[in-house]
Amino acid sequence: MATEFFKNPAHRCIRFDDLTEKGDVQANQYLIIDDGRGMVLDPGGAKQFGSLIVDLAAHLPTENLDYIFLSHQDPDVGAGLNGFLLMTSAKLCVSAIWERFIPSFTSKSIAAHRLISIPDEGTRLKLGNAELLVVPAHFLHSPGTFQVYDPISKTLFSGDLGASFFPRDPGTQSVTDFDAHLQYMTAFHRRYMASNKACVRWAAMVRSLDIERMAPQHGAMLEGKPLVNRFIEWITHLQCGVDLYG
Repeated sequence: MATEFFKNPAHRCIRFDDLTEKGDVQANQYLIIDDGRGMVLDPGGAKQFGSLIVDLAAHLPTENLDYIFLSHQDPDVGAGLNGFLLMTSAKLCVSAIWERFIPSFTSKSIAAHRLISIPDEGTRLKLGNAELLVVPAHFLHSPGTFQVYDPISKTLFSGDLGASFFPRDPGTQSVTDFDAHLQYMTAFHRRYMASNKACVRWAAMVRSLDIERMAPQHGAMLEGKPLVNRFIEWITHLQCGVDLYG
């Protein structure tokens, strides 16, 4: 189901959350549109490609897709990349350290001259009349993780950070009770995030951003500053990854 969670006359944000087959790890795909130009974020695996390209076309002509953004290198993020590069003229945005892995997803000739290699410190991307911030979240969980901050919708598209995994369809797209929601987040973050030091560095950076919601690659969104701030505070104190191996 496609859900438009932000809209003004020029700018829209859309979430696709039901393209994963039953039994597979649930994943969200996102589309940002500004002034008729689009970016798709973490488009997913090959099995999602056919359905996603059809759903995207209902909101934006494929020829108006300017960017394909991969937050990190996992197959559930970009294994369907080949189809997007064949069917659109969009540029591919990926961490500089994962650039050499692109031939594992698609041929060099298809990706040639269409690659935006993101430096460790991040970058800015022009989309329509908007400017999106690509911000680093290294080691959360990948050494080359990036997130996208959209200052118009005030949304942080956070990749695997903030992800939640439910034993069944939760029937909701956003969190209402942070403490109750922790049962769906904690085990994943403790196992997959590299260390508390990485979490603290990320938290210090994003506190400078005006964030109304976090939109992770898996599970429910965190809507509203109070919930976003609760997450930032929680992750700041989380012992995870190498912290757990003394």
